[in-house]
Amino acid sequence: MSPLTIVIIIAAVVCAFVWIASLITKDTSWVDRIWSIVPIVYVWVFAIAAGLTDVRLDVMAAIVTVWGARLTFNFARKGGYSGMEDYRWAVLRGRMSPAGFQLFNLFFIVLYQNFILVLIALPAFTAFENRDTAFGPLDVILAIVFLALTAGETVADQQQWDFHEKKKADVAAGRTPTPRFLQSGLFRVSRHPNFFFEQAQWWVLFFLGASAAGSVLQWTVAGPFLLTVLFIGSTIFTENISVSKYPEYVDYQRRTSPIIPWFPRRERETTEAAA
Repeated sequence: MSPLTIVIIIAAVVCAFVWIASLITKDTSWVDRIWSIVPIVYVWVFAIAAGLTDVRLDVMAAIVTVWGARLTFNFARKGGYSGMEDYRWAVLRGRMSPAGFQLFNLFFIVLYQNFILVLIALPAFTAFENRDTAFGPLDVILAIVFLALTAGETVADQQQWDFHEKKKADVAAGRTPTPRFLQSGLFRVSRHPNFFFEQAQWWVLFFLGASAAGSVLQWTVAGPFLLTVLFIGSTIFTENISVSKYPEYVDYQRRTSPIIPWFPRRERETTEAAA
């Protein structure tokens, strides 16, 4: 059986599991709980199919494992595995009919997102198909960049964690949190730096697969591309919620880059933009 077939079978089982679990528990965050796990499995399937003798595939599997371990830890400490549903799904459920939301759950949350989780791992399939290509300096550079991006996402998530811990302490002590949302550190140069690092890592993994093929003209570019599209939609939805909760968020939007870290706009520039 080919490793690609094995990946497809695993993905089908995962889809069935998360869909049934969402119906039983009435909790649609099951895909979130497997998000940091199944891509690791998929990449290792290809590495093992190559007999763990292909350096590029082994490196790809190792760095994706680092990515997954870090993301799993961050998700767990926020209570992601304790039955806490993503607040955005609750908001969306309130805006849709029960039948409409269940269709959304099946086709978007379960099937589409799991489809993307397969696609982002398939640069490993490209590497597997071209495993006679030597592991070279470009591959080393790409692996280092991937790990650097993982470090960047770690910093962004820690800054977010520290902010929310302080915010919870202020509320518990009867103080009004100021500011009401994170605007410092990496969040001064990007409204969603963790989103930037997350997407960039999968583009780098795609380039690792393309390096094996000797060309960036690979259909597996669909993985990082669709992931980017997904994050754009998620960012718009998330920010609509933020604006409804914090009117001052509009000023933050005017002065701060949405995703790609960049210098914040000065007060005069934001005033002129609002005029």
